[in-house]
Amino acid sequence: MTVTTPARVTTLEVLAQLVDALGDAVSTASDDVAFARSDKSGHVSEAPPIAVVTARSIDDVQAVMRIATSTETPVVTRGAGTGLAGGAIASAGEIVLSTLAMNRLLEVSIDDELAVVQPGIINADLNRQLEPHGLWFTPDPASRAISTIGGNIATNAGGLLCAKYGVTRESVLGLSVVMADGRLMEFGHRTVKGVTGLDLTALMIGSEGTLGVIVGATVKLRRLMTGAAAVLSARFDTVDDAARAAAVVTSSGLRPALMELIGESAMAGISAHLRMEHTGGSRLILQTDGPGAASEAEAISAIITSLGGECEVSLEPEEGERLFAIRRAFHPAMAALGTVLIEDVCVPRSQLPAMFAAIGEIEKKYDIIIPTVAHAGDGNLHPNFIFDGDGPDGADVPADIWAAAGELFQAALRLGGTLTGEHGVGLLKRRWLRDELGDDQLQLQRQIKELFDPLGILNPGKVF
Repeated sequence: MTVTTPARVTTLEVLAQLVDALGDAVSTASDDVAFARSDKSGHVSEAPPIAVVTARSIDDVQAVMRIATSTETPVVTRGAGTGLAGGAIASAGEIVLSTLAMNRLLEVSIDDELAVVQPGIINADLNRQLEPHGLWFTPDPASRAISTIGGNIATNAGGLLCAKYGVTRESVLGLSVVMADGRLMEFGHRTVKGVTGLDLTALMIGSEGTLGVIVGATVKLRRLMTGAAAVLSARFDTVDDAARAAAVVTSSGLRPALMELIGESAMAGISAHLRMEHTGGSRLILQTDGPGAASEAEAISAIITSLGGECEVSLEPEEGERLFAIRRAFHPAMAALGTVLIEDVCVPRSQLPAMFAAIGEIEKKYDIIIPTVAHAGDGNLHPNFIFDGDGPDGADVPADIWAAAGELFQAALRLGGTLTGEHGVGLLKRRWLRDELGDDQLQLQRQIKELFDPLGILNPGKVF
């Protein structure tokens, strides 16, 4: 759904209303509007937005949405801009509503193990503030040092610890949401249980800014884990062997907090980037935590060894950090090779070997290499397509790369998976949404969008 500002209201008049209501919170500075044209996906919009409004309060958000509704002006809500699907970029005729300055931890309840936060608080900053209370917020996207809780909620962000501790949805009890017309709504509750009416909190999580503006969240916390964590590093000759081992670990009933799989070409690229020795093959990196971390690590090591893997176990924090640095170097290593289209499919954990096999077939068919890492504990894969170009938007990605990506998405769906495990649909995956949802569900979701946003002004052109 694409919405344009009515002819009777010019962008200059919209800007004048914003400045009159919000003063210096409104910016038309070239750097500010240029920044809002892109995110970490590399996609850049065709033209700059009207302005960037930096909301400092719920009242500011409501003022923006009332002006947007009265003038039928599209609004793109934005946090830190770390998304990988083009879901928070803005173009001509649109208002950018930034919640980055709404970044406070408002309340911590140790007894109830919850916190109330504003949407602009950075994920890692929240945990630094929670640590003195002996608590932590478990969702841990790879971008946790720079991404906001509001953005995590808007995309239902995942991360390395999801297999044991769940994605963002499992840690959100309630939300404060400003609707398209400026009304403030409170969804959810502070209680662990609650089944009053439909679960609108869950509906908002992962909605990518298309249903409302998240202005606050009540999040569920956990007690900080005690005891030393154990880290395992396992080498396998092939990615298929590593994927099978990951599936066996999962089916064994053991629950590592983290289980990352680095494919063969990904490992080669990382090794070259870090200038470290590489003897070939793929790698699994696992972590166990809690009082039984050491014994659980030994049990996992036995499984890996029985399947032909070469496994090392360490209880030393420094060694664990060194191993995780290898996994974190994946994206910089790929970026050093060219322009990267970072993809994000998820399959049932038992289907990981089959998905890696499908990626291998696509590589052969298109004569390309698709370096891939996976959150093997939850079946979420990140195949990377590397090519020469200015940025991975629809105009710059070569046709053969999109064709290969399309086949990869279809393979994930055939295996009972999904187009996106954690990055969202945004702009980059709209064309495949029908393939997963089907006609009837897609129409139902569009109807829900229209109910929440009858004028179609919330993040138009994204997802649907």
